[in-house]
Amino acid sequence: MGRTVTVAVCTLNQWAMDFSGNLARILHSIREAKELKATYRSGPELEITGYSCEDHFYESDTLLHSWEVLAELLKSPLCEDILIDVGMPVMHKNVNYNCRVAFLNKKIILIRPKMKMCGEGNYRESRWFSAWTKERTVEDYFLPRMISYITNQTVVPFGDAVISTRDTCIGFEICEELWNPSSNHIPMSLDGVEIIANGSGSHFELRKAYVTVDLVKSATLKAGGCYMFSNLRGCDGARIYFNGGSSIALNGQILNRGKEFALQDVEVTVATFDLEDIRCYRNGIRSRTHLAARSQPYPRVKVDYSLTSEVFSCNRPSIPIECSYYPVEESESLGWRYYTPEEEISMAPACWLWDYLRRSCQGGFFLPLSGGVDSSSVACLVYSMCDMIVDAVDKGDSQVLSDIRKIVGDSEYVPTDPKQLCNVILFTCYMATENSSAETKARAADLASQIGSYHHSIVIDSAVSAVLGIFQQITKMVPKFKVKGGSPRESLALQNIQARLRMVIAYLFAQLMLWVRGRPGGLLVLGSGNVDEALRGYFTKYDCSSADVNPIGGVTKNDLKKFLAFFRKKHNIHGLDQIMDAQPTAELEPLLDGQLAQLDEVDMGMTYKELGTFGQLRKQSCAGPFSMFCKLVHMWDNCTPKEVADKVKHFYRCYAINRHKMTVLTPSCHAETYSPDDNRYDHRPFLYNHTWKWQFKAIDDQLNRMCSDDEASRASNNEPGIPSKPNFGKTWLSPSNKTHHGVVV
Repeated sequence: MGRTVTVAVCTLNQWAMDFSGNLARILHSIREAKELKATYRSGPELEITGYSCEDHFYESDTLLHSWEVLAELLKSPLCEDILIDVGMPVMHKNVNYNCRVAFLNKKIILIRPKMKMCGEGNYRESRWFSAWTKERTVEDYFLPRMISYITNQTVVPFGDAVISTRDTCIGFEICEELWNPSSNHIPMSLDGVEIIANGSGSHFELRKAYVTVDLVKSATLKAGGCYMFSNLRGCDGARIYFNGGSSIALNGQILNRGKEFALQDVEVTVATFDLEDIRCYRNGIRSRTHLAARSQPYPRVKVDYSLTSEVFSCNRPSIPIECSYYPVEESESLGWRYYTPEEEISMAPACWLWDYLRRSCQGGFFLPLSGGVDSSSVACLVYSMCDMIVDAVDKGDSQVLSDIRKIVGDSEYVPTDPKQLCNVILFTCYMATENSSAETKARAADLASQIGSYHHSIVIDSAVSAVLGIFQQITKMVPKFKVKGGSPRESLALQNIQARLRMVIAYLFAQLMLWVRGRPGGLLVLGSGNVDEALRGYFTKYDCSSADVNPIGGVTKNDLKKFLAFFRKKHNIHGLDQIMDAQPTAELEPLLDGQLAQLDEVDMGMTYKELGTFGQLRKQSCAGPFSMFCKLVHMWDNCTPKEVADKVKHFYRCYAINRHKMTVLTPSCHAETYSPDDNRYDHRPFLYNHTWKWQFKAIDDQLNRMCSDDEASRASNNEPGIPSKPNFGKTWLSPSNKTHHGVVV
């Protein structure tokens, strides 16, 4: 003992281009780190600008303001006598880099550029930044004059180097470098780097949390050392939600970690450990020591500073937290737990909604509440958000209290009950037509009553009749529903006019309902289309799915049902029972004897479960029509090959016909891995040849080969019957066929 170090990782809710707010939160984190006796503070990726600036990174203003913020940090007395690194963009030799800037006592020690860019899924880093490819190389960086005036430095080291203090050695990774198969932490640790800091911008995705935890632990399990993982929190002004979870690991164990899905703008997590534990651990792995003895050295930037105390340290080292999987009760007792998908849904979109609401300066939400699973899930997410607000205020979060007071327009307001808060900020409305059932109206009213939303039920038939009257006046023709003898396009037009008028009425109410209640401002309109319906295009363009934000746009129908079951149990909302049991329906066609005649899955020609499978194969497995058929004909052994082919063709026709709807899809919280969001996550054409002639012919040819081989097989064995599934050994992977990666070409 005696060589103990206390380090701090920071979770910050930064906002793209909010330089003043971002600076305030960084300073707040530094103050907390010093109060907690940390001698080194690290923060999340691009914390000065916010991660989601996107094409603002092309602007020289963004670079200028970043240096201005850094200048304020260098001058601040809060930043004295503590080693700090922050994330910001830096242009070097006319190339833009995503960097960590380390400084101490008004001196910049090192600018370390990111070496691995993330370019998949939601990320487009190489659009704005270049990777630093000169391994173990440092160049001179000439500082802007505004910085030189403060630091009395002209040039500072820029590149792939490490910092050598009097007592230890510190290196850096930046987000993707942890995920990359050729991670930097291995060669750095072999060269004696004992502390590795990672400023990260890792976003939330359902069922992803264990991945980050495993990576952070394994980063030090094989090679020893301390790994500091700082992550962003909040929506940052875009569709993704950063869920925090900053952590500190030592020799393969988690010492401490921050919260996920919290409303707290600034969270500082510290851990104290003994440097000798790193040295003993590494020296005990003999194969590692032999590798380290011949490792290539990193350039070392020497700094006259100690992370440990000059005198014998009485700091108590942190106790490792073992990461345990389910059951939950066991993991909670150890201080760590992985949330279930239902819990993640209850918190991540709710936190995302909170950021959007408080930063848009609106007074609440307006939700068309239909009494179905989707809109009911949105209502429950707002209630979940209210529950988190009340909890944060109870725990003394002054920022949350200040924000909610601004939202409700009352400087003395203190939320004490989520149901009461829900009544203040959530306005719901059931918009009935002659095609609506009494059951859905009752379910909507019952749920609204139990969660406390300010609810109304209205009838919009007069508006529908007025619009149709305009059409009839001009054309002298009266469109009819299919059940009354009309054509499919007449029936579709009559359904769509109801849906689109609900959008118009929703925005009217959103703009005026606070005026009705004597409050200033307006409301954000909430959408309620799930990710499956977006993928299939099963919604009306510019209907009430065209809202301001959609918290469930990245969540599947099946996951929403599980979420409602969890929410019903947690909050005892018994009104959800009938909602979960009801079959999904748009209620846009006439009732038959007062009963529903329209069901979503019948209309779509596929189940929500099938849609989820199509989505996973299309996006995650990168399957086109032919390869999707080849996979599903084996996966769905309860269907004949012909049935599988028909299902695949139907999905791709619908997908192609409706793909244009993705260009106007309401911004939603990214959650599912197969989101079809055209604006960020899923960059594909929006105008297709929906006949897919070449692709569908490939399916038909393969189907014919399967049927021919199956018939031949039955004939040789004198077996009558209908082919049920392909014989892959004889047909799909036959050596006599020319194949490429298992697919006949």
